[in-house]
Amino acid sequence: MADTAKKVLFVNSEMSPFLPDTRVAGICRALPQGIQERKKEIRSFMPKYGCINERKNQLHEVIRLSGMNLIISDVDRPLVIKVASISSARLQVYFLDNDDYFRRKQIDRDAEGRFFADNDERAIFFARGILETVKKLRWAPDIIHCHGWISQLVPLYLKKIYRDDPIFAGSKVVLSLYGDADGESFSQDFAKKIVAGGIQAGDIALLEKPNGINLAKTAITYSDAVIFGDAGVDASLKKYCTSLKLPVLPYSEKSFEDGSYIDEYDRFYDQL
Repeated sequence: MADTAKKVLFVNSEMSPFLPDTRVAGICRALPQGIQERKKEIRSFMPKYGCINERKNQLHEVIRLSGMNLIISDVDRPLVIKVASISSARLQVYFLDNDDYFRRKQIDRDAEGRFFADNDERAIFFARGILETVKKLRWAPDIIHCHGWISQLVPLYLKKIYRDDPIFAGSKVVLSLYGDADGESFSQDFAKKIVAGGIQAGDIALLEKPNGINLAKTAITYSDAVIFGDAGVDASLKKYCTSLKLPVLPYSEKSFEDGSYIDEYDRFYDQL
């Protein structure tokens, strides 16, 4: 794919400067810019959490992309798309918004640090919303790079529901693992909520025990390659990648310190 991997879709759980500069947010800010500077076309998406100041960051609604409803747990959930620019990097960032899921001021845990009870539905909404919005854009990505637990249903939906869509016919999924929800649990009916279209219970058998490790394993199952984005990735996930014989880019602290990870990721994309 070295000569054809020209378009990269970044599906981000968080991103600077819209959120505090964590490791994940910093990678999701620097990587799209770096890949764009290496002559690839990029699109970047993230949730519009309620703690993101719309006025300060000059977000505005993209009317032509908004207006869809996604049915989650038998309820119509309106999808609103907003956009902001990082002018210094010549980047546009698209935000997926919904009052039920993203109005609250916290990202994925309440003020006491408890994982939100509806994080399963938020992940479903985010994954489906991303893919439907990219279809509306009529922009066919060669690589879809997923960051953070809230992005981890994208590989499943892509391979099971959208695999015959011409927009995604040539798309390869790269999954970055950070261990950001490894110790968390989701609602017991998570798998039931996911089943739809081309997805059957057997496709998501791992989520019969709905926890962060099994969500990550489900994402790995339907990904084409994996990147270890943190030193603390669970050993069982590393072993699972090996069992599936997936291409893996190991974690390298030095590459993050000197910024060379961007070139490593770029070469990794081109090898798929």
